[in-house]
Amino acid sequence: MSTIPSEDINEDGSSSGTTAPRKHPAWVRARMPGRAHFSETNEVLRRHGLHTVCEEAECPNIGECYGHHTATFMILGNVCTRGCTFCAVTQNNPRAMPPDATEPERLAQAAAELGLSHIVITSVTRDDLPDQGSKHFALCAEAIKRLRPEARVEVLIPDFRGRADLLATVVRSPIDILNHNTETVPRLYRKVRRGARYWRTMVLLERCKELRPGLRTKSGLMLGLGETDDEIRAVLNDLREAECDIVTLGQYLQPSGDQLAVERYLEPSEFKMWQDYAEALGFLHVESGPLVRSSYHAWKHTADLEIHGE
Repeated sequence: MSTIPSEDINEDGSSSGTTAPRKHPAWVRARMPGRAHFSETNEVLRRHGLHTVCEEAECPNIGECYGHHTATFMILGNVCTRGCTFCAVTQNNPRAMPPDATEPERLAQAAAELGLSHIVITSVTRDDLPDQGSKHFALCAEAIKRLRPEARVEVLIPDFRGRADLLATVVRSPIDILNHNTETVPRLYRKVRRGARYWRTMVLLERCKELRPGLRTKSGLMLGLGETDDEIRAVLNDLREAECDIVTLGQYLQPSGDQLAVERYLEPSEFKMWQDYAEALGFLHVESGPLVRSSYHAWKHTADLEIHGE
């Protein structure tokens, strides 16, 4: 049974308008490197019983990332309590299944075996838990830093329903970058991000800087869902006003016929245009391209940034 709150159902009761995925243009074809490293990464993840968003969300970059011995770890299970219509992660009620107390150590061991210097951790949204999984994020960061103190830890977090105390739990843990995706423009939130609020995202990013001024913050947008150029500009301006440091811009790709259809494929030149616009606004780093995702090449595009916190 769906756990989407009634306030987030479309007011007219309409369906999401999903349809079978279209064939992608040539410039959004994913690359697959050698299978040896892919298999090695997959074996480590399986042996430690870990989920990755690469698999659960059917990311088109899984071959490239696994081939480079990296992955975006997904904690707190693989069932999400939200009903985002762009996402392939299973959406249901995990029935208050408690966080696995062994997961932080297993994740840290896998990161150490893979020799990761930049580790990205995300999660399903767990609105069913009293702390919505915030403490588990902190425990995972602490476990990694014990084994690999020199590694950078990036977390991609849900909005915690706007609770500042839960955000503070994560912000004050030994993380180096906090990512919370904007995903789309305000007009499309009810259609794309059921259960989320645009203003809540902006407040979350602002609070990060208030809680820990030196912490680097990051957000991302999917393009091709029907947004206008003016709406994209407005969101990028809002992110800079919230002092967001890093932004990612990528093409939305429909994972299956159960998710929203692509409204438009942007040309590579358009992604370059948006990169130039965002850089002119003052973002410290902009990653923009058809295959860009929030953690795509994260180990590379943060390498030249000074990471510090208080």
